[in-house]
Amino acid sequence: MSDEANQPLPKVLIVDDSRMVRASLIKLIRGRFEFREEADGEAGWQALLVDPTIHLVLTDIGMPQLDGYGLLERIRGSRLSRIHELPVIVISGDEDDSARERARQLGANDFITKGIGAAELLARLDSLTRLAQTRRALEESREALAKQSPVDPVSGLATESYMNWRGEQELALARRRQGDIGAMIVEIDRYEQLVDRHGDHVAQLVTRKLSRILATKVRKEDTVAQLGSAQFAILSPSTELIACCAFALRLQKAMEKLVMTYRDERIRISVTIGVSSSTTDPVKTVSDLIGLAVQRARSGRDAGGNRVIGGGGEVRQEFVDRHLKQTVSIDQVLARLRLGETAELRGQLPVVVATLLPLLELVESQLRCGIPIDALRKFDPDAGRGSGSAAKG
Repeated sequence: MSDEANQPLPKVLIVDDSRMVRASLIKLIRGRFEFREEADGEAGWQALLVDPTIHLVLTDIGMPQLDGYGLLERIRGSRLSRIHELPVIVISGDEDDSARERARQLGANDFITKGIGAAELLARLDSLTRLAQTRRALEESREALAKQSPVDPVSGLATESYMNWRGEQELALARRRQGDIGAMIVEIDRYEQLVDRHGDHVAQLVTRKLSRILATKVRKEDTVAQLGSAQFAILSPSTELIACCAFALRLQKAMEKLVMTYRDERIRISVTIGVSSSTTDPVKTVSDLIGLAVQRARSGRDAGGNRVIGGGGEVRQEFVDRHLKQTVSIDQVLARLRLGETAELRGQLPVVVATLLPLLELVESQLRCGIPIDALRKFDPDAGRGSGSAAKG
């Protein structure tokens, strides 16, 4: 009993342009509920944004600046679950049945008249606040369960907490082995406009489509998590910056070609991608690595979107092609060879030979096993400088 007595009273937001109506309602609920009062719908909406302790809304319909209908629309359209799920009771006066029906369709939970008695009002408030508290407790339980699980039940991707845990392990391993780990932040361009034009339902379909694309495009060792309604993170262990940039450009081009149809209207989508790397960027933690990628995605979005941004600014295909021709990862070549991807590797053989040439020269000079060094030197652009040329990569 003492614990219940120490619990704070549930708070009711009363929104009505009549000071007398607000005062009469406060008199009826004082001692059983905390309360906050506002004189119009706009002020009531601002109160909801800044005050997370509000459990229920009592609102009039006819008010200046923003009426009760507008307030209801904002509440039910909010992306914040604590606001979206709030019980709303409409204070009705002389409105006809059509006004009540409109309020009900917009999401009103109940109606009271301005002359309601204390017992009836308190009973309705008790019922709806208990419902709200149960929903909040359920949501908190779901969030706690999601934090313990590696998989987000909504997106089917990794949870953010699991991605951070896995990322710290991979970062520590990369540092021990002098390897690399790359991060990418993928953001859907103009998401707010998409919501305003087509609604939350269509915007969520677009998000789910991108989620499925990412899940199928990445490697098994990569980790993908959804950080926000329009934002995804990818962690790629053992992946150099240039490889991340190449993947990001392929994804960007794929999304450019994607067209979704909704009610005979074609919806085109683009993404902006921020890229960071543990070896080229000054980071200490995975959070730092992801944070840099977020900043770069934001700068790309501010520049107009539909681009890939790295540490040196916008990444273009020419940059990636030039570096891929200059460097090759022997580890990656061997891994692909073990997978039987010989046909795909044929085009890279000249670069592989040029990369391995210093090692082959050393082997031949020490073992004299007949490696045709002179024939292989033609693949090395620095061959004219003799056997002291540096390996590329």
